[in-house]
Amino acid sequence: MSTQTSDLLAAAAPATIGVVRGISDDQLDLPTPCQDYLVRDLLNHLFQVVINFQDLAEKRQVEWAEKPDHLADGWRDRFEVETGRLIAAWSKPSTLEGVSPGMGMPQSVVGGMALLDLIVHGWDLAVATGQPYHPAPEAVAELHALVEQLGPTARKMGVFADPVPPATPTETPTSDLAHLLTQTGRTPAWPQTP
Repeated sequence: MSTQTSDLLAAAAPATIGVVRGISDDQLDLPTPCQDYLVRDLLNHLFQVVINFQDLAEKRQVEWAEKPDHLADGWRDRFEVETGRLIAAWSKPSTLEGVSPGMGMPQSVVGGMALLDLIVHGWDLAVATGQPYHPAPEAVAELHALVEQLGPTARKMGVFADPVPPATPTETPTSDLAHLLTQTGRTPAWPQTP
């Protein structure tokens, strides 16, 4: 059994898992496009997302305040396992019904948020560690409406930065991914040189 959400997560997962596997221990203290987050911080956040959204699929409360360190021995393998569990958790049609008790929004939106984090933070980690990143186009395309919907609230809460305007009035993002990144406040050409 699967849902559109689990299918999109399954399509997006290999690119992000590949990036996580490609991060070496000596890259953990590098900066990322997420201000105030080093690679290790962002990895721990993405682990927390992948784990917590498994519970959110089952409409259970989650704890965001605790910040466990997930980067013990075998963390790359564990990330792949937990991502597989995330996909499985969202594969039941009942996961998309109703409103999330913990998040206060439709379950379909919550599932989309898991996809958004998987793709955008996959890109963050890829550019921070000098890796290529090619997420599934169908998963990226699905996120534009979600980012437009969540944008105003996410910006008020500091989850998204303001959209990044084009460098010139005629410049437009060259891909769906670039457009998605600019709408979450990221510069697709990160890091920018002065």
